[in-house]
Amino acid sequence: MKIIRSTGKKVPEGAAARPNAWKLLVVDDEPDVRQLTTISLRNFEFSGRELQLLQADSAAQAKLVLQEHPDIAVALIDVVMETDDAGLKLVEHIRNVMENRMMRLVIRTGQPGMAPERFVIDHYDIDDYRDKTELTVQKLYATVRLALKSYRDLQTIDLNRQGLGRILAVTPDLYDLHRDKLEDYFRGVLMQLIGICRLGQSGMISTIDGMVMTVEGRDVRIRAGAGDFEEGEANEARRSQIVDLCTRVVTGQTVPEGLRAGAAVVPLGVGKHVFGFVYLEAAGEMSLADRELIQVLANQCAAGLENFKLHHSLEESYEEAIDMLGQVAEFKDSATGAHIRRIQEYTYRLARELEIDEALAVAYGKASRLHDIGNVGIPDLILRKPGRLTAEEFAIIQQHSLIGDAILKRSPAMALARLVARSHHEQWNGSGYPDGASGEDIPMVARLVAVVDVFDALMSTRPYKGPWQLDVAVSEIERGSGSHFDPRVVAAFLNLYRQGKFLDLIAKAVAPTPAMPTFD
Repeated sequence: MKIIRSTGKKVPEGAAARPNAWKLLVVDDEPDVRQLTTISLRNFEFSGRELQLLQADSAAQAKLVLQEHPDIAVALIDVVMETDDAGLKLVEHIRNVMENRMMRLVIRTGQPGMAPERFVIDHYDIDDYRDKTELTVQKLYATVRLALKSYRDLQTIDLNRQGLGRILAVTPDLYDLHRDKLEDYFRGVLMQLIGICRLGQSGMISTIDGMVMTVEGRDVRIRAGAGDFEEGEANEARRSQIVDLCTRVVTGQTVPEGLRAGAAVVPLGVGKHVFGFVYLEAAGEMSLADRELIQVLANQCAAGLENFKLHHSLEESYEEAIDMLGQVAEFKDSATGAHIRRIQEYTYRLARELEIDEALAVAYGKASRLHDIGNVGIPDLILRKPGRLTAEEFAIIQQHSLIGDAILKRSPAMALARLVARSHHEQWNGSGYPDGASGEDIPMVARLVAVVDVFDALMSTRPYKGPWQLDVAVSEIERGSGSHFDPRVVAAFLNLYRQGKFLDLIAKAVAPTPAMPTFD
């Protein structure tokens, strides 16, 4: 991969020729001072950015300007205005009320006796102190330039801090990235790029997901944006235009007209496969070191996205395996096929009622589908017997827990489903099978499935029985609290039932079950 840099032959229509100007606030009650400052800094430019001057004739007015422009870089503040210490109180407001530590504050006074230099420097969080008489055009230029340099450097540090914070927060979960975490990772890298390379404020990271399974062309998704490319209707046209231009760049390795001068397009990819780009707008020419650093961080982005895709590919494979094994169980026993699908939803809802994390609740639901996978090893004559089982036949039925465990232990990805298959017939008081486990020793997911499995079986038609009356089935679950079932799980189950949150599943249980297909 290589960085493709725009020569800036053409600026997109409606776009500003330069990035955002530095904002400087002049707070002084003397109109002549404000006007002289404006004239002295008329052609000022720093780091490729112009200067935008804002004015206020009092501390009170300055507070209004600050509310409207929170991104002011430097403020030149007079001390004596509406009161003898109005300027100093404004400094305290900026630092303590607004909690703005970035803005560079320069005290300018024509009455140094009212605010002695040493006292002000010792007691107020300012960055410079100047007597108005010493601020000649050259001195003013130097003061403002140094203040802006300090502000820019603080911005760089802060962006790096934020970016590194996002990256570090996501890194422990790098192999379990969900979309929200992935985009946090990208935002972190983007902040690092903008901060370290002092690229101004605008940048974008986007991915080209490749050809989708339609004839609609390329599916493009913006992962992170800053400055002109943050989400919002005001930026939508600009974002769409740059996505189109950069997509052509990284797929054709050419620089189309329309990118700003100083813009860089960095392909994201692994090997020769390009699946996205980083787009950055710099205030000036980028150094070779900056370009190399951009490439390193772009490679980080590419690796992060590749890990994300690999992880979710494995996750999809796991879900497909669950579905296939679930279908095996359904074809084995047509009476319990729909039961399996209901158990998944019962388990998920019950887990959420117990305030189990959303992702884990979903995993519990999926795992529950394989609770009876061991039935594939039980003879049909016993599994589908319409009458009461003998003691010997029931002992064979009990083997389905161990058979399910043996089937699922071959795959580490099935660890949760294996717990369900083995332990969903354990009982709270230790009288269950196959291990006689009790209380908290029974895995939580198995405790959930134990309750909903029994309830749905009671409400369903089976070869050996008809459906129970609803109130009788609920009473049976309540009666088993503390003996057969975990009392806390039963309480959550009853709470959901009384709120009517199981009615749809109950209706499906008592409805006639379609016959499964047979094969000759």
